Amino acid sequence: MLDKIFEYLHFNFTVEAPIVLLILILLEAILSADNAIALAAIAQGLEDKELENRALNFGLVIAYVLRVTLLLTATWVQKYWQFELLGAAYLLWLVFQHFTSEEDAEHHHHGPRFTSLLQVIPVIALTDLAFSLDSVTTAIAVSQETWLVLTGTTIGVVTLRFMAGLFIRWLDEYVHLEDAGYITVAFVGIRLLLRIVNEAFVPPQWLMITLIGFVLAWGFSRRTVAENVEIEPTLEQKEVVE
Repeated sequence: MLDKIFEYLHFNFTVEAPIVLLILILLEAILSADNAIALAAIAQGLEDKELENRALNFGLVIAYVLRVTLLLTATWVQKYWQFELLGAAYLLWLVFQHFTSEEDAEHHHHGPRFTSLLQVIPVIALTDLAFSLDSVTTAIAVSQETWLVLTGTTIGVVTLRFMAGLFIRWLDEYVHLEDAGYITVAFVGIRLLLRIVNEAFVPPQWLMITLIGFVLAWGFSRRTVAENVEIEPTLEQKEVVE
């Protein structure tokens, strides 16, 4: 029985395995930046830091189970373009929902608002699954060893949780970061649509990473102006007071 399980998982440890695993982890980290911002922006809809972190924890546990299921059924899933169409439609709907939302006093859009964990956790899990439809092909192309891909995915989800936690803080500090995150989500949605139309139309991964890099650079280009900051009086002002 165990022999059949190991045979199914292709558990063949080779000298190249650690190198391939490192490549998979690096790919997960690089390709997860846009995903991390999207998940952070969704969690931020709770408007409570403690609840936001709990939503990410629970949401990514479910997302991990869905990712593993996707990887184990990837050969079957890739036969049906409808899955990618649903993923693309879902991601582009999130983008549309964000940019058509009401603007605040500073003319900034914000993602959906939630009142409970039960509302936001499924959204986080489904969003990560939609992103995974784009990255699973890359992971499988790097290695056919299922155990390596699963190990890389496990470490990737842990990395994603750490990055999303950072982005939750940064979303409060940088004016354009939330918009930048949703623009990168649009890139992934459009990429999935192009794959359905014609594989030749899909931009190479290096171009996607470059575009995402430029958009994130814009997202970090302007800090939020701090309010109610006490300004230390100058020496001349002190002398006048005295």
